[in-house]
Amino acid sequence: MVKTNAMRMLDKAGISYSTKEYEVDENDLSGSHVADLMGVDHGSIFKTLVLKGEKTGYLVCCIPVDGELDLKKVAKAAGDKKAEMIPMKDLQGITGYIRGGCSPVGMKKLFPTFIDESALKYPQIAVSGGVRGQQIIIDPQSLVDFIRGKFVNLMHI
Repeated sequence: MVKTNAMRMLDKAGISYSTKEYEVDENDLSGSHVADLMGVDHGSIFKTLVLKGEKTGYLVCCIPVDGELDLKKVAKAAGDKKAEMIPMKDLQGITGYIRGGCSPVGMKKLFPTFIDESALKYPQIAVSGGVRGQQIIIDPQSLVDFIRGKFVNLMHI
């Protein structure tokens, strides 16, 4: 296993986590596929989405892989009127990560980050380790504390 920047940052902070590697299928980068490969509840695997608020600027949301983001809830959480997904072509330049390997830990800057409150139902959740094929399994509260995030309701019901 190769240590990613996200893992090195967690190590340096003394935060406990484990990792899980999986075979990457370039034809299916979906989080649902990752959850199936890992053999875990889809609700415990969180995808990282990057948005831009009208006034707030860039912000990060983590929601379960099968979930659908509610942009109105995101804007409200960010104290903004409107938020929208960034174009995929801009992801690496803004975060330093590629699609399928975007982690809420270790982006180029510490953006306001919101994690769906459903994470609190699990003792551990998984987020990207910073590369395709690598997940970080971590206590949700430890993750939120480290990235200075907030738990909020982010999804369409």
